[in-house]
Amino acid sequence: MADGTAAPPEQAVYVVDFGAQYAQLIARRVRELNVYSEIVPHSITADELIAKKPSALILSGGPASVNVEGAPLLDPAIFELGVPTLGICYGAQLLAQQLGGEVGRFEAGEYGRTQLTRTAESSLLHDGIESEFTVWMSHFDAINRPPSGARATASTANSPVAAFEDTERRIYGVQHHPEVVHSEFGQDVLEQFLWREAMIEPAWTMGSIIDSSVEAIRAQVGDGRAICGLSGGVDSAVAAALVHRAIGDRLTCVYVDTGLMRLNESDQVVETFEKHQGIELIHVDAAKRFFDPLAGVVEPETKRKIIGETFIRVFEEAKAGLNDAGFLVQGTLYSDVVESGTGDTTATIKSHHNVGGLPEDVDFELVEPLRNLFKDEVRRVGSELGLPDEIVWRQPFPGPGLGVRIIGEVTPDKVAILQHADAIVREEIAAAGLEREIFQSFAVLADIRTVGVMGDERTYAHPIIIRAVNSDDVMTADWSRLPYELLETMSSRIINEVDGVNRVAYDITSKPPGTIEWE
Repeated sequence: MADGTAAPPEQAVYVVDFGAQYAQLIARRVRELNVYSEIVPHSITADELIAKKPSALILSGGPASVNVEGAPLLDPAIFELGVPTLGICYGAQLLAQQLGGEVGRFEAGEYGRTQLTRTAESSLLHDGIESEFTVWMSHFDAINRPPSGARATASTANSPVAAFEDTERRIYGVQHHPEVVHSEFGQDVLEQFLWREAMIEPAWTMGSIIDSSVEAIRAQVGDGRAICGLSGGVDSAVAAALVHRAIGDRLTCVYVDTGLMRLNESDQVVETFEKHQGIELIHVDAAKRFFDPLAGVVEPETKRKIIGETFIRVFEEAKAGLNDAGFLVQGTLYSDVVESGTGDTTATIKSHHNVGGLPEDVDFELVEPLRNLFKDEVRRVGSELGLPDEIVWRQPFPGPGLGVRIIGEVTPDKVAILQHADAIVREEIAAAGLEREIFQSFAVLADIRTVGVMGDERTYAHPIIIRAVNSDDVMTADWSRLPYELLETMSSRIINEVDGVNRVAYDITSKPPGTIEWE
């Protein structure tokens, strides 16, 4: 593809997003079954879908009722394509309504754990699945008559048609959410649909991803040269390794020390890539270039855009000695793309400097080989490429660096405070043996001051907020239940060792409603 992303394999599943919070999770569950998946908006037309050559469709849930005016629909011509289709929750209700069934509103909806009973022989709910099991429901409407030609195969207390199927047309629907862990036999249902009903081969593996990505990168770059911006995180490192495998010494990595990096991070990055990976590396110390335009700026999106634009300008200068370097490699992930609002059902949660925050006059063609991968898939690709664990398992770090972990104006003094506090958090997490268990842990410097007492004196200093979360895909995250003793140790060390801090708080907000980063 034009951005260095591997083209979808011959067999691909498209998840049609009707605004569900679980659309991304459905796509992930499909990939866990070694089948490639992508999310597409519900506004997609039959002609657009034909161009993608889908092997199967999965219609996601959604917050709307199919019975209200303006409810999202699917192009009716799609149903004439003969593509195996599975509707989940709203997707199942939509299939029923658009294909001659009936969806009604019951006095009591179904939310949370619910007992489902198989009521007829079923291909989807096959004999290997128990006849009665627990599923996760989230709906008020219910199907009381399946689509024309389909038959009901399961029910619950409030859903007379909790599942239906038409094996001749290969149309299936389930009222519950098989993609969530609370639904028993959820992966069995998806596996049956994908592998047996849609007859898709589970051939999408890490090896195939690497091979197809390398091919796509070579096709895009040709005989040209590329440069890659190393941020210190796993995403840019894996992107660099992939491109290096594809074009060898025609890749030059540029590490821009923005002054917004973690403590001692610059030394570690230079050591790893120059000495151990054998990749040509240009190290640019550009801290002042970033601090000057950030002076007085407090609005988060403005800060991101300033950092993104300055980053690109530094790159353009680094390119001066590489006259034929027309390509810029970035570690953009699928979660970055989704969160940046690329679909008509997806709001922009935040801009990423490697997705939506770049200036319009960028003098590079972007190469984004990880654009269709989730974070855990990137780690697996990194391991497959032979990258060391200290890179593959390094905690995620945002492109704008500590600039989005300092609330308010970013200054060198504030960065120094946060660097030391953050280092203590990461050191203690490692000492507790929790590095692999916690997806991301870091410190945030708030734009307020608090009163404290240290010795016999009152203080008026900054609080540090500790953030630690668990996540599989970055799309959702839960706050980590750290031991009290560990929190106490971190708090004590930060207050005693970091000048300018007199209070420590712990963030217990999950995503949603919060985001992982504070800005």
